[in-house]
Amino acid sequence: MKAAARTGRSPRTLRTPGGLSLRADVRALAVVVALVLAACAASVVLIGTGDFPISFGDVLRTLAGNGTAGQDFIVNELRLPRVLVGLLVGASLGLGGALFQSVSRNPLGSPDVLGLSQGATSGALVVIVLMSGTAAQVTVGALLGGLVTGLALYLLAWKQGVHGYRLVLVGIGVSAVVTAVNGYLLTKADLVDATRAVVWMTGSLDGRDWSQVRPLLALCAVLVPLVLAHARGLRMMEMGDDVANALGVRVERVRMLLMVAAVLLTAAATAAAGPVSFVALTAPQLARRLTRSPGPNLVPSLCMGATLLVTADWASQRAFGSDQLPVGVVTGVLGGVYLIWLLVTERRAGRI
Repeated sequence: MKAAARTGRSPRTLRTPGGLSLRADVRALAVVVALVLAACAASVVLIGTGDFPISFGDVLRTLAGNGTAGQDFIVNELRLPRVLVGLLVGASLGLGGALFQSVSRNPLGSPDVLGLSQGATSGALVVIVLMSGTAAQVTVGALLGGLVTGLALYLLAWKQGVHGYRLVLVGIGVSAVVTAVNGYLLTKADLVDATRAVVWMTGSLDGRDWSQVRPLLALCAVLVPLVLAHARGLRMMEMGDDVANALGVRVERVRMLLMVAAVLLTAAATAAAGPVSFVALTAPQLARRLTRSPGPNLVPSLCMGATLLVTADWASQRAFGSDQLPVGVVTGVLGGVYLIWLLVTERRAGRI
């Protein structure tokens, strides 16, 4: 009880009439509810933002099917898909970042640092520069690039298992190599393809429609329950592989499964919106600080990622006057400041 009081957590055990019990962290649950409400509110505000502003109440009425024909077209056809892509991309990056940070047991173990986002970018650049591919082909290329990079990262980091700092160090090297490849591909592109590639590499939600929403939603519907089903094993693994094995967790099987899921989530998010930087790094850390809870904090990280991205998208449209920035620029600036703060904090704590 004293430990719970010091951490600000209030664990409760809920029992059903059938005899099932569930141990819940009240503070973590409150954080999740608050983040969901914040994401919903930010989404409604974002839908009402644009050249044709719509009030908060009118957006809600239109979403409920009671808007005018003009409002229905603007809300449901033009703006709602963009917001849904933002929510799904943010949630995917937040969950993917939480998985990698938990597997590596390192706050720097995110897709941005490990080179997975850059690998997905390489796959997209190959399609854009060498094949002049369509938007659908760019999406497939980004997915394949992320998967190949994830496989290379796993194999290079393997030495009687994949562990902490080795994964991060190998990831930094992979990221450097893949970034160089991306630069080379850009030098070989003609002006039109290079311009198209640079716009995509910035990370943006402009022009997103239902064709990006449906595959990303389907992937999340499969991967999120799969990841949550292995949350207990992941929590045991944070205490060390020997302890997890003693508790009956098949460590390498669970680790590989969760890494594949994290790679797919990151690659799909990159394919849908480009390499939106630093959301995967910051969302799990902010979620952990809010919940004050040990463990991977998967659901809070997912909700935090979604909230961060839609809020950053609103800021990219409204915070700079008439100049609208790609959302990747805003997350890059904020995430860079956070990364510097995190490195300074880790250094003072003697962990790096």
